[in-house]
Amino acid sequence: MPTRLYRFHCTDGHDLVADLRGKRLPTVALVRMHAERVALKLMRGGGKLDWSAWQVDVYDATGRPVTSKPFTDLLR
Repeated sequence: MPTRLYRFHCTDGHDLVADLRGKRLPTVALVRMHAERVALKLMRGGGKLDWSAWQVDVYDATGRPVTSKPFTDLLR
C-alpha cells in the first residue's frame, strides 16, 4: 500500500511545536490515530500545562490541511 508524507504540528494559536520530519502513512484513519499519539506524547512531556486550547493540525506534503484533532478530545 503506498504511503504519503504527513506533518503533525501542535499549536494553541500562540505557541507551536512543529513537526519537521513528518511521518509516512497509508490511510487517513492511521493519520488520525497518529495525531492522537502525537498529542498524548506532548501532553505527557509538557507537565501540568493547560492543554485545553491546543490541537494537532495535520498537513500533507504539499502543505494542504488534512485534519485537526483538539487535545480536549483526548482529555475526556
